Amino acid sequence: MTALINRIIDYSEADGPGTRTVLIFQGCNFRCLYCHRPSTLGNCNGCGVCVLHCPAGALTQERPGAQPRWEAEQCTGCGACVNACRKDSSPRMRRMELQETVDLMADRRSRIQGITCSGGECTLQAAFMTELFPLMRQQGLSSLIETNGTLDFEKHQDLLDHCDGVMLDIKAADPALHRELTGRGNERVFRSAAVLARAGKLAEVRTVVTARDFGVRETVEKTAQVLEPYLKNSDICYRFIPFRVFGVRREYRSLGSPLRPDLEDLVRLALDRGFPRALIS
Repeated sequence: MTALINRIIDYSEADGPGTRTVLIFQGCNFRCLYCHRPSTLGNCNGCGVCVLHCPAGALTQERPGAQPRWEAEQCTGCGACVNACRKDSSPRMRRMELQETVDLMADRRSRIQGITCSGGECTLQAAFMTELFPLMRQQGLSSLIETNGTLDFEKHQDLLDHCDGVMLDIKAADPALHRELTGRGNERVFRSAAVLARAGKLAEVRTVVTARDFGVRETVEKTAQVLEPYLKNSDICYRFIPFRVFGVRREYRSLGSPLRPDLEDLVRLALDRGFPRALIS
């Protein structure tokens, strides 16, 4: 059992409660305009363009079509490789075996409260997480998922049983706006919201807010309507994430960040519509 991992954030306090190690999975089925990790979207095809653009000589390729070999000690972190990639990938990604991942977390379990699986879209590799999470629980570590909600969680009961919580991105309520933002529809996303809330696994709803209005108020209203049967006795948080240009592809950086009063108004709206908690990231 292996997973394709873009990179690992050793210690994070922004991806769930406490200090957590974040596994950034490679591959995504959305193409969000404001994606801040575009090098996680696709898979390497061994074209070798990144090798030619690496100024530090940290990349080599054994043969045409092979995934480049990355030497961490030589890498300067300049980003030239991912900027040159034509597949929205990264030569630094690697396949991690299940036991390798378990051993890595065992080495740091005294310093973290758990792991968070993110991406990309980590649920595209749901089988790996289904095997990993029970082993994390044995170590006293919690396991969280950050997802776009396109997995049919009703068909993955084992994953839900061993998961400690899900942070669900909801981009837009209007199907046309959602498709403009992501390239995909949103019917499955709202269905997942209800399934996760009913199972007691929905820890947080997240919406990115830009200066351009993608119907965020309508998104809050519809999300509250979908979750209304589950909000009263829950601790589900609505988190509003202001757009930031860091990592975003150049052509979409002009989307702009929202004004603070507009974000505070969204927090009040979410609380008025029954969410127990709402905050600005």
